[in-house]
Amino acid sequence: MRRHTGRVSFTPDDLLADEPLTAAVAALAERNRHHLADMSPAEREEALEHWREIAVAVLTAARAALTEERDQAVEAPGRAVIVLEDAGPDEVTVHASFYPQLEDLGDGEVAATPAQVAALEILDGMAGEPPPEE
Repeated sequence: MRRHTGRVSFTPDDLLADEPLTAAVAALAERNRHHLADMSPAEREEALEHWREIAVAVLTAARAALTEERDQAVEAPGRAVIVLEDAGPDEVTVHASFYPQLEDLGDGEVAATPAQVAALEILDGMAGEPPPEE
């Protein structure tokens, strides 16, 4: 039986829930409120989407850091996180974050871990692009 210690218990995956993402975007909007005031509605929407992408990347990195602490005996594995969010009745917004960052090798090629390669293939499939030939 667990005793209530007054602390809120959460898992690293909870960082990517709607509430933390919304709070992160709100913090960025508050920090940049002077810029928002000068923007058109379309520019505001674009800025909020950009800040949401930043929030996903930051919270994904935080999640990776929390998970790595638990797995210190093992070298930190590569990660790819794909977040799908409802953006309207028939729309979905896709965010992808990679840890470590993908390395551009030029000619459209990147250095990536196996998990990242799998995520890139999923994203290509979602975009309707044919898989690369081997």
